[in-house]
Amino acid sequence: MSDTGPDSHSDGKGLSRVFRAIVARSRPILVLYALLLVPSVWYAIQVGQDNSIDRLVVADDPDAIATREFEKVFGSGEYAVLLAEADDPLAPAAVAKIDSIEKSLAGIPGIMPNSALSIYRRAKAGFQATPAELEAFRNFVLGTDLMRKQGLVGDHFLAIGIVMTVAGTAERAATLDAIDKAIAPVLANPAPLRGLFRIGQPYVNRYLDETQRRAPLYFILFTAFVIVLNLSLYRSVRTLLAFLITLAVNLAMSVGYIGLTGGSFTIVSPMVPMTILVTATASLVYLHSRFVDCPAGRDPAEHQLFALSNKFVACTASIFATAVGFAALLVSKIRPIREMGSWVAVGLVITWIIVFTLFPALQKELATPTETQNRAVGARVRAAATWLPRFTYRWRYLLVGAALALSAAGGVALFGLPGYVTPLRILTDPVEYMNPQSQLYKDTKRLGQMIPGLSVTQVWLKGDLASVSEPDVLAGLDHFQSALEKDPDVGAAVGPTTILRLMRYIAGEAEQWPTTPDGMDQLAGDLEGLMAHEPMLQRFVQAHELAQTHFTVISHVVEHEEFERLNASIRKLWADAVARDPALKVFQVQMVGISPLNAKMAQSLVPTLVDSFKITVAIIFIAFLIVFRNGAARLMAMIPSVFAILVMFGVMRLADIPLNVATILIASTILGTSENDQIHFFWHFQEGLADGSTEKALRHTFVVAGRAIFFATLINAGGFLAFGLAELPSMRQFGVLAALAFVLSMIADFFALPAALWILSGAKPDDTAPQE
Repeated sequence: MSDTGPDSHSDGKGLSRVFRAIVARSRPILVLYALLLVPSVWYAIQVGQDNSIDRLVVADDPDAIATREFEKVFGSGEYAVLLAEADDPLAPAAVAKIDSIEKSLAGIPGIMPNSALSIYRRAKAGFQATPAELEAFRNFVLGTDLMRKQGLVGDHFLAIGIVMTVAGTAERAATLDAIDKAIAPVLANPAPLRGLFRIGQPYVNRYLDETQRRAPLYFILFTAFVIVLNLSLYRSVRTLLAFLITLAVNLAMSVGYIGLTGGSFTIVSPMVPMTILVTATASLVYLHSRFVDCPAGRDPAEHQLFALSNKFVACTASIFATAVGFAALLVSKIRPIREMGSWVAVGLVITWIIVFTLFPALQKELATPTETQNRAVGARVRAAATWLPRFTYRWRYLLVGAALALSAAGGVALFGLPGYVTPLRILTDPVEYMNPQSQLYKDTKRLGQMIPGLSVTQVWLKGDLASVSEPDVLAGLDHFQSALEKDPDVGAAVGPTTILRLMRYIAGEAEQWPTTPDGMDQLAGDLEGLMAHEPMLQRFVQAHELAQTHFTVISHVVEHEEFERLNASIRKLWADAVARDPALKVFQVQMVGISPLNAKMAQSLVPTLVDSFKITVAIIFIAFLIVFRNGAARLMAMIPSVFAILVMFGVMRLADIPLNVATILIASTILGTSENDQIHFFWHFQEGLADGSTEKALRHTFVVAGRAIFFATLINAGGFLAFGLAELPSMRQFGVLAALAFVLSMIADFFALPAALWILSGAKPDDTAPQE
């Protein structure tokens, strides 16, 4: 049996006629792609970047819809904090410095500062840092606990809360830049303050956006890797040029599709073009490796048609299975993951077309040499192909047993073992996506405990026309707020009654809620009178209709389970409030907000992993069954990928790496990409079985596909390893773990998979007694 026999698994005539027509029209094909390249590049550069944590949310999620409806009533906004730290934050010099900060912020569009000083300034129609006013301000702050409850004042800080009304990355960046410019002198010389610190989700979002500026470096490194690998494998500049042109066109058209559909890159989006590129490169390696393996005396032009026909089914099946495997991510409730699945699937369809049209045309026009014209690695491959079948036969039970045991351990590491091992940790805190060495991360961790928290939950109350201004309702809302403030998960609760209490305190009256009918009627009247000119009250009560209101609950809660506990506690407190104050029955209560929504999305990571993985496994198995028509044997073919994925989860547990929006993608990425190796392995294994024994079939497989599998793995691992240079820990972890999983899959391809085939077939090496 010839290791490069042209007739095996190829119907010859049908596919050869198609590829003969393609190759014959190589120049028109090149012209067509040159014309398509112009709009592809134009649309590709239109793709924006938005790494905001709120991009995790899918638009059709019911809670996301409710949050958007809430924002239509009360306005949208992102919450940031400028925290002025001082030994005595109420000392005259410190207050004067904070006053200069607030004055520098005045006039910046899209922001609404709120601090103890801004409240005092509005109440007194101005503030001048004179000794008398500084003393009056100190007495104003210390005369009530309202400021402390809202987190505006602490033992060693004064906080300036900033509500930013921004739409998208560009507006957020411009607003934060304006704030930074305004406070730059204080940042440079904070004395007498200890320092002025910037924390909050807008700053986290900007940090995440800025980290992706390094993304082009990943693709530069990948290109360099392809150049070195290509020259070492094929030793031909013309072949290298064919590869690079094909990959460049593929990248432009795939990213161009994203731009054409109005897509915007997110925190995990660099994985989209990288996944497409490594899959395309691996397919080209499989295809061209078959082409260069041209027998002596054979016409390279005819051998090109054979290589294209011979690898068409295997490459098509592998690209199709990969594409549909990524399309399975559409089941995810996490927006970037859903988008990634869709974009990669479409990009791989484009890849399939380009691989079998543009690349053959380039092979012809550039006259890429075959191995007989330019000898590459050969002897070592054939030596390994002779040694591996018998080695895997001898140790077949140990190899398969070890693979299964390590896979089982990885499964326990991921899903846990009731009573003994907890499931793999899930990352939900947006701050943890940042580099722990970054100043923003350090400031957020250190200062976050000084204020009531940065997680915001909105308790949305919807009632009848003018119901909010009813005296009995306001009294009931005040009781509800007092109960909220006592909840251990709640750092602060701010609502319409907070503003009314402040107004009462500013007017020189007791801040306590009145208990007499006249006092309550007066506050109800104050509410209606203040609505026209008090901006803070307008953010808490629906204008004109006075039918809706809300309480902003600020906490340190970040995990989904904690939000569920907080949600249940708020609902119980509301039920108790309604029982105490029946006037509240008119309201419907609903919890909304970006913070609990992000936690909910993060909680969807494991269901995303499980559901998409199940779909991917089923699709790949069906693809194997259609191509190879033997379910039991082809199920064994999935051993390498499943082994690599589960062992990788075991490594994550040992390294204390959590599941996050990046690492959750490793399972689908590895399964969808590495199964290419198994498809090509089995394609040539069956090719060898057609006229040979199991040993000869394995030798044929290792000779024809072994080198391609090895170099395709290097391409896959090297491409994703570039993410190891990312600023974000989650991206670095993804890159390193994906590279490790690809190497593990290759090891299983060469050892565990042949061992499983020996066991399944019951065959023995040729003319050799079993070596037990």
